[in-house]
Amino acid sequence: MKRTLCLFLLVAMSLYSYAQHTDIASVLSQLPDVSFEKLEAANGSSNYTLHIKQPIDHEDASKGFFHQKVYLSHKGFDQPTVMVTEGYSANQLRTYELTTLLDANQLQVEHRYFGESMPDSLNYRYLNLKQATADLHHIKQLFAKVYPKKWLSTGISKGGATTIYYRYFYPNDIDVSVPYVAPINTAYEEQRIYSFLETVGTKDCRTNIENFQLQILKNRAQIIPLLKFYSLGAQANYSYLSLDEAFEYAVMEFPFSFWQYGYDCETIPSKSASIEDLTEYFLTVSNLTFFSDATIETYSSHYYQSATEMGYYGYDTKKFKNYLKELPTDTNPMALFFPFEMTDTFDGQLLTDVNKWLQTDAHKMLYIYGEIDTWSASAVPPNPDVDSEWFILPGKHHGNARIKFMTPAEKQRLIQILETWLQIDLAPQLD
Repeated sequence: MKRTLCLFLLVAMSLYSYAQHTDIASVLSQLPDVSFEKLEAANGSSNYTLHIKQPIDHEDASKGFFHQKVYLSHKGFDQPTVMVTEGYSANQLRTYELTTLLDANQLQVEHRYFGESMPDSLNYRYLNLKQATADLHHIKQLFAKVYPKKWLSTGISKGGATTIYYRYFYPNDIDVSVPYVAPINTAYEEQRIYSFLETVGTKDCRTNIENFQLQILKNRAQIIPLLKFYSLGAQANYSYLSLDEAFEYAVMEFPFSFWQYGYDCETIPSKSASIEDLTEYFLTVSNLTFFSDATIETYSSHYYQSATEMGYYGYDTKKFKNYLKELPTDTNPMALFFPFEMTDTFDGQLLTDVNKWLQTDAHKMLYIYGEIDTWSASAVPPNPDVDSEWFILPGKHHGNARIKFMTPAEKQRLIQILETWLQIDLAPQLD
């Protein structure tokens, strides 16, 4: 082990020296267990798709390996580097806000067990945050000497949560972490979601949402035939859930989705609206296909992580008990769906440990949340005892709680924080 470490350090040191006098492709060709393909250059960056060999179990290489997909955007060896911690698949190269703001290199890392980053033998036992963040740590080790300047990590939603967990497991890998709209739950069933939905917005708007749900349920006999035709056109099938189950889940999902993406209360159809208009609006806010076979299969890894380690949300069905035929009303059904028999159980120890760490030792974290985003119910609470900063953006939701939508004062504050923490000067380059 000691000899292997020494060899790795020698390779890393030679790479750093080599990088100062050559191009990034030559450096990539020297990295161990990394294959790469050049992409079209854009925005002054040289872009590549990488596949990096990772152990399925970082504590026991005999369990086998998989290749993790990473997009690299290279700006310069003397530029800072942003590691994007995706929570799901990375289907295309995207330039993130911090990368633009810092004129930085970017490593956009697909999460293990998503997209192309799948082991041949899909043993979910090794899909946990300890292993996922060890993937990120290995990538940081590979590129630390290639890019010796400041390192930041960032991610959105589950990717933002991954950024937080990465900092928890490897606090010295990154100089500054910037998670966007990142939920960190406190239990298997996050109770704060319910209280959030009971208080967000105005009372009139919340009443109109509930009345709309009731109207959809009361008219199910006319709406479900329309949903069948819609599903036929969408090529959506329902075998893990029946169409009737999917319908009821979509009705229960409606308020969560409404606030998550900031729909306008004034657009909720009135009681006199036609069945067609009710159905169209229902599908716009809470699309039935979210509960179809294809979506459940796509998000199976996500559901597994939520059910075993990260926690998730459920639906309060009690107030609709007279109109639900498929879902339980004596308990809150969880928004978790599996294309396989789920036998593993939830272990809440990591959530306990991380939530404690966040209140005592999570420094140089810059949190960005939307005020009306449902996932802000699970936001990391502001705490003056740590050297971190919070931006809770008024009126913003899961999709637009971003730097580019901040007010000039908010942007300036963010830039000043980054300049102080990173000890660099920034010239704002965002629209």
